[in-house]
Amino acid sequence: MENTVTFEKSDFGKRLKSMLKVDFKRMFKSRLFYILIACALVIPILITVMMTMMDGSVSKDPQTGVETVMEGPENAWQSIGTLPSEDGEAAEMGGMDVMSMCNINMMFMLVAVFICLFISEDFRSGYAKNLFTVRAKKGDYVISKTLAGFAAGAIMLTAYFIGAMLGGAISGLSFDLMGLSAMNIVMCMIAKIFLMLVFVAIDVIVAVSAKHVAWLSLCGSLGACMLLFMMVSMITPLGSTAINVVLCLAGGLLFSVGLGALSKTILNKTSLV
Repeated sequence: MENTVTFEKSDFGKRLKSMLKVDFKRMFKSRLFYILIACALVIPILITVMMTMMDGSVSKDPQTGVETVMEGPENAWQSIGTLPSEDGEAAEMGGMDVMSMCNINMMFMLVAVFICLFISEDFRSGYAKNLFTVRAKKGDYVISKTLAGFAAGAIMLTAYFIGAMLGGAISGLSFDLMGLSAMNIVMCMIAKIFLMLVFVAIDVIVAVSAKHVAWLSLCGSLGACMLLFMMVSMITPLGSTAINVVLCLAGGLLFSVGLGALSKTILNKTSLV
């Protein structure tokens, strides 16, 4: 009887599970991750409290003599999005005041910082090269980083939401929904979480292109996020419905698959050093 040596076939599910286990373990042990989560929690509290304290303050331009009155937030939900006007219609572009720009949508840029530094460290330390040589495939790596980034982004959005509610309570702001329902707020948050997939996919492809050059990946990712930033308030308003959720999910999946394939191609065609 002949002795035969059999090799276990590499299974996609097992490879991906192993890759995800490593990435999530690294993420939850990363100091950077907890610093960014703390920032996501504290930023809305500071912004809300400071803007409330400055409400009504007047600044004067010494050259023109024009006086500007600072308007603080009147409602806690302004940290999440623009409330409907008195006639029940929401602002189309979300407005251009401070609270409409410095709100929960900033988390789409904060997650870019995490992903770029997370992936950059892989290439700078030589971990990525060793990983691809020993066991992992480029596609597994891209999928794992996308899912890890998506999870990080969802946690940041949740932390910001909690911080916004705490900031509103500390500042004594109203929690009146102005004709909206609690379900609208839930749909809004779910839509933002699904939309995070679009930004994560962009961040991943920029990061794997720049590899160990962290500053380049950060500039590229933040620049791309800024181009899409103004669209977020239109796609995920406070009055979101199931349609917004479905559109964000579909867009997130399309971007993840499409840009994920491009990320894999970039890793296959370029040097890992």
